[in-house]
Amino acid sequence: MATNNTDHYSILGVDRDASFDEIKKVYRKLAREYHPDVNSDPSAGEKFKEITTAYEVLSDPDKRQRYDLGGDPFSNGGFGGGGFGFGDIMDAFFGQGTSNRGPRSRARAGQDALIRVEITLEEACFGAKRDLDVESAVLCEKCSGTGCQEGTSPATCGICKGRGETQQVTRSILGQVMTSRPCAACQGYGTLIPNPCRECHGEGRVRARQSINVKIPGGVETGNRIQLAGRGEVGPGGGPAGDLYVEIIQREHEFLVRDGETLHMALSIPFSAATLGTKAKISTLDGEEEIDIKAGTQSGAKIALKQRGMTRLRGSGRGDLIVHIEIVTPTKLNREQEELIKKFAQLRGEDKDSSEVKRDDGSIMNKLRGAFRF
Repeated sequence: MATNNTDHYSILGVDRDASFDEIKKVYRKLAREYHPDVNSDPSAGEKFKEITTAYEVLSDPDKRQRYDLGGDPFSNGGFGGGGFGFGDIMDAFFGQGTSNRGPRSRARAGQDALIRVEITLEEACFGAKRDLDVESAVLCEKCSGTGCQEGTSPATCGICKGRGETQQVTRSILGQVMTSRPCAACQGYGTLIPNPCRECHGEGRVRARQSINVKIPGGVETGNRIQLAGRGEVGPGGGPAGDLYVEIIQREHEFLVRDGETLHMALSIPFSAATLGTKAKISTLDGEEEIDIKAGTQSGAKIALKQRGMTRLRGSGRGDLIVHIEIVTPTKLNREQEELIKKFAQLRGEDKDSSEVKRDDGSIMNKLRGAFRF
């Protein structure tokens, strides 16, 4: 152990009126330079012990005062006060020590929660409001989150005296080192709850069901999540609640198929209607509408209804509804119908045994590729 004849100020290279911050800054620099783990010089270990002892004395106000008056800085038995410890060594190398942490708060942030909600295609398009029945941790109304019975309060821990940590002095190759660890008696809180709330058993929160109203905007689709800030789980000790995430699951529609903001539907029409042209009534999300099918319409033709698709979640307006025409070829004909078809073919100069392979101009293959896209 160093004596009062040692010039601790010279060892650290600071003035006698140096502030604590100046002393600590110099110590960090010297500790990183002379620590045996980073300096292979045989004399580095001894030098490191010297600067560690100097910092131990000068960083503690009581020891520094006794030293400045010519007395033994360790006359009160080892490490007194709150000066040097293992945390200062860690602080020198990593910028943050383990000492002076203080008691931790009983109130801690709660977890986020997730709930899934099924909606219809109509609700996904136009939006909806839902009342959700959610079970989660809520603030204990009996104790308002303190965890204590009414009329009582937390008591200071008698082991750590409210500091939330206990300290132990051990000897090592570097000399005496003080280590700090959370108090086992109070688990680092610095206080105890001698009379816990009978409702929450000292937790400050209870499990309960609550109704939460959520507004679902138009344009959402499966996988989208709506964030409700502060509607998740209340934290231990009545801490701030996390967020509630509502995940959307859109049910499939009976005949409308969604592709982003575009809707698709298939419409079957008879051969005669496609040949002569007709008007057809279809059901959309906006109600019944009439579309015009022109004479000579081919199977696979598409009719677009503007602004009859899905609402755009980000942006304005809506997508389109695409009607895919399917021409139904008659499969059972009576004799009269068969004769009429033959007569029709003769009038058009068509031969039932003749066929022609057309060179692909891009349109046929595109139709085939997109046939099952919706």
